[in-house]
Amino acid sequence: MARRYDGRTTTFDPDGRLFQIEYAVAAIDNAAPAVGVLAKDGIVIAGEKKVLSKLLATPKSSEKMATVDEHIVCAVAGLTSDANILLTQARLVAQRHLFKYGERAPVETLVQQLADYKHVYTQTGGLRPFGVSLMYAGWDEHRGFQLYLSDPSGNYGGWKAAAMGANSGNATSHLKGAYEEGVSVTDALDLAVTTLLKALDTSTPSADRVDVAVLTLAGGLGDTPAAA
Repeated sequence: MARRYDGRTTTFDPDGRLFQIEYAVAAIDNAAPAVGVLAKDGIVIAGEKKVLSKLLATPKSSEKMATVDEHIVCAVAGLTSDANILLTQARLVAQRHLFKYGERAPVETLVQQLADYKHVYTQTGGLRPFGVSLMYAGWDEHRGFQLYLSDPSGNYGGWKAAAMGANSGNATSHLKGAYEEGVSVTDALDLAVTTLLKALDTSTPSADRVDVAVLTLAGGLGDTPAAA
């Protein structure tokens, strides 16, 4: 039955399913995992750094983490080439908002515009969904620190702690039991890394396989956010 309906992103099957979106989500389930934890004084995102070959030149930037604007960082899970397109679009949204209004874009405003951009690719014939999920960590003066997760369908949601990628189910289960609201950045870092290690498919994890981004305020509340 699925073969009759999985050729186009715009065709529902009799049960109301869009198979191309489900396939995109399946691709993310095979991607390197990432874990985000919201703290009272910052946000931590930890992700697996894939080491494909020792012969590859050292990359100049992380393929797992990226800076969208001064107050927003992002982690990706899925197809890197798709992620690059979405990150470019996110940076354009951020800079257009800054140019038009003279202030940094609110975090959820940017997340929502990127979600709408992804959703268009599920409604237009001849296009396919982006095979990538994005995890946003940001701060603005309206809502403080915020953590969002979006999927290929264009849906997004705010989280206190979240996981995506391979073994995200196990990671999420661990977060449900271990997360405590109001934790510090230091405790959030420990939780994020510990949870990530549970999702990695190895019994001998090393620091070379972990990529970490920490978003805090540079000089305390009311100051400029800084990602490390």
